Amino acid sequence: MQLSADPRRADRERRYKPPPPTSAPAEDLTTDYMNILGMVFSMCGLMMRLKWCAWTAVFCSSISFANSRVSDDTKQIVSSFMLSISAVVMSYLQNPAPMTPPWAALTT
Repeated sequence: MQLSADPRRADRERRYKPPPPTSAPAEDLTTDYMNILGMVFSMCGLMMRLKWCAWTAVFCSSISFANSRVSDDTKQIVSSFMLSISAVVMSYLQNPAPMTPPWAALTT
């Protein structure tokens, strides 16, 4: 089977025009959101002695640190990471028993 005609329409062709250089790309706010979440979970872990909150804070702070750019505020990211580590340490110093997941109370 051989095609004899070109199926493309010449009257519908448009030349590509790149966007103007003045438009800035959208800023990725993942680092900021994870930084705030890490601090909130750290405070919950410290104040309420919830180990899962402290571990979630470490997770959020790690994501924030991994997604940070050179231009981001390093002091804030490091302080958030240290706060989450201190939440884990303090929650295990107060109660060294293994962590029970939050959904474990639902099954009993």
